[in-house]
Amino acid sequence: MTAPSPVLALDALGRGDVALAGGKGANLGELVRAGFPVPPGFVVTTDAYARVAEELDIAGWYHAGDAAAIRAALASVVVPADLRTRITEAYDALGSGQVAVRSSATAEDLPGAAFAGQQDTYLGIAGADAVVDAVRRCWASLWTDRAIAYRKRLGIAPDEVAIAVVVQSLIDADAAGVLFTADPVTGHRGRLILDASAGLGESVVSGLVTPDHLVLDEHGSLLSWTPGRREVVIRPTADGVRHEAGTATAEPLLEPTEIAALARLGAAVQAHFGRPQDLEWALADGSVFLLQARPMTALPPPPIRLNPIQKRVASVLLDYLPVRPYPLDVTTWWRFGPAGLMLAIARGLGIHIDEARVLPEIDDVVYRFAPPMPQLTPKALTAPFRILWRAARHDPARWHDDPHYVRFEAAVNKLRAARPERMRWGTLLRVPAAVAAAITPITKLRADYLPGSALAIGRLLAILTLLGKRRLLGNLLVGARTRTTDGNDALLRLAAEIRSTPSLQAVFAHDPADIEGALASLAGADHFRAGFASFLHEYGHRETVSPVLASSPTWSEQPVVALGLLAVLATAEDPNRTSPAGDAESELLRHPLLARAASRRRVLRILERAREGIRFREDSHFEFLRLLPPLRSALLEMGRRLVASGLIAIPEDVFHLRLEELQTIADPQRMPSAQAARLRSAIRRRAARRDELASVKLLDLSQVFPAPTGGVLVQGSPASGGVATGRVRIIRDATDFGTLQSGEILVCPYTNPSWTPLFSRAAAVVVDSGGVGSHAAIVAREYGLPAVMGTGAATTVLTPGQLVTVDGNTGRVTATDAGGTRPRG
Repeated sequence: MTAPSPVLALDALGRGDVALAGGKGANLGELVRAGFPVPPGFVVTTDAYARVAEELDIAGWYHAGDAAAIRAALASVVVPADLRTRITEAYDALGSGQVAVRSSATAEDLPGAAFAGQQDTYLGIAGADAVVDAVRRCWASLWTDRAIAYRKRLGIAPDEVAIAVVVQSLIDADAAGVLFTADPVTGHRGRLILDASAGLGESVVSGLVTPDHLVLDEHGSLLSWTPGRREVVIRPTADGVRHEAGTATAEPLLEPTEIAALARLGAAVQAHFGRPQDLEWALADGSVFLLQARPMTALPPPPIRLNPIQKRVASVLLDYLPVRPYPLDVTTWWRFGPAGLMLAIARGLGIHIDEARVLPEIDDVVYRFAPPMPQLTPKALTAPFRILWRAARHDPARWHDDPHYVRFEAAVNKLRAARPERMRWGTLLRVPAAVAAAITPITKLRADYLPGSALAIGRLLAILTLLGKRRLLGNLLVGARTRTTDGNDALLRLAAEIRSTPSLQAVFAHDPADIEGALASLAGADHFRAGFASFLHEYGHRETVSPVLASSPTWSEQPVVALGLLAVLATAEDPNRTSPAGDAESELLRHPLLARAASRRRVLRILERAREGIRFREDSHFEFLRLLPPLRSALLEMGRRLVASGLIAIPEDVFHLRLEELQTIADPQRMPSAQAARLRSAIRRRAARRDELASVKLLDLSQVFPAPTGGVLVQGSPASGGVATGRVRIIRDATDFGTLQSGEILVCPYTNPSWTPLFSRAAAVVVDSGGVGSHAAIVAREYGLPAVMGTGAATTVLTPGQLVTVDGNTGRVTATDAGGTRPRG
């Protein structure tokens, strides 16, 4: 077979030629073949680069960390005579005029990797020798520090990337810019976003100007126009390009006909490639030219319309999905863990939820969270009778005596005693199924005892409604002592020991990341170390991020989380807030209709049953999570063995694989090369897609939670009563725990039970997601802490150190001046 030419015309290439022409060259060739108006040009292929690069010690310089030597060698390399001749002939065929010389890396085809600006572009190049020199400089730009860092972040090995160079006739543009065929901010697929400025488009793509900004609908009609400032205009000159000062005007740069032509072009390119596109374009002498087309990256999912039920479901579930699940999450703990348990209970009540639509994927990476819309099945007709039957037979106060709990306890102990590092590979692969089997009895417990819990709370609510005291429900229920409360109290005892021991105080004054090491070597701290170890043994299975994701480390794995909490709790005496439960109970019992002792006793029994229901809900969740450490241990041991086989770089990379893919591996050390290559490629694609989506939320919270009104900074659901004023402290994840100061307003994107020890030091809590029934809301009420849940945007609207007032009675957060007064809204 004849080897392909090292220089090919654009019309000889198509979208399948990325390995030869790079992403940019292949896409341009595809556009030429499809008849789009692309300036004529050619590609110096990756074969040409490989031929030159193989004569250099690129690998040696790279591993020595000397990227500058690579760049210098490529920029001055002697181009073989025959290759120089091919480039010269192709350049002459373009008319020997000015050209644009652009890099086109093969990795640009990786899903999610835009590679925008990672390699170099040269404009206004004229003369064969100058073109050859520009080609060499493009080759060298493959090894700039920024390009190397970008590829490392995406897990692209140095031997997995090559570079081609695109050479095209330069268009002396009257105007140029970019066109997105979907809104890159909102994800709206019915919007086109057009940026334009005078001269060459380099001023727009490099950010040198503030361009005219146009928003069009899907038909190309203008919806809005924001004039640009046109600070700089880039024009071709005889010896390259020059930057001129531009002049802003009040008139649009583009004519309506030109806008319409660009809209038609964008729609046609999107239709051809089948997905939203990021286009670079130019206008010259009334003609439109397409300079580049690539898939849009980091594009949010299109907005979805949620009905009230979906919004309510989302307000609850968003607390469980603060981060994007990995493929191994979706195929293990999400499938049969807490989320799977809830789905199983729903099915038992005749409620169908299409779980496949809840977490849709692209390239095996979760793309968005779509709040489910529960559907009733015929089985739901008999659900009320089954609920009443279960409520009558199962007392939430006695669930630990149930045989199903005994079975669950035995299964947990067996799994926790196992040593994954000693298991054979096949045995290790069976651990997820064993964890799933252990979940069956706890699922049965939840299904049996939750009806009694709900019925008890319903009875209490009915009585409170009759007595006109409905508002007391939340405060009355916080009197239930839960395992979460026990854990928080255990931390407070450890914090008290720190305060009373000067040597421990000195250790906990360190940065949280340094406390563990300092504590390990501290003389005379055996009692504290034993207490902390006991705490982790009892409560260390708590999640640091989410209870539904196996990729989230536990407290035992990251003791820095608990140590950071202790550092906060040890800074001052416990404020010893009075729980509102006692006051609420006293107010209830003072009601005239409860004057008789028998009536009070009856109401107190109902209240205690309701509290037992809350205790069951919280404690069964706590117990359930004891299965998470054995599962994580097994999955990470799989990861360690795949590291040893050379398939992945770190054990945590195993989460990029699906359980079914792991089950296809017979022996990591004897994996067929084709299987290893396939899995390695899948991991790299998914890592790139995940990296692309890093800044994209699973769901736009503004679709779920109401926007604030009337001068309010943020507004949400009033979850715990009271009013407090303080300075904002934004805690985004567990690594920030140690920064909270006593009396500050805790502002966070989500919460779970592991966050609640912070509540003893905060003046109030404000959360982006969650509702009045969330774990955080319950604990906030227990502490008598004003809380506002489901604000949707508190972590982005509020700023660190800002003085605000939180009204937990109305769900409003307002600005407060230094004198303590709130500005009028």
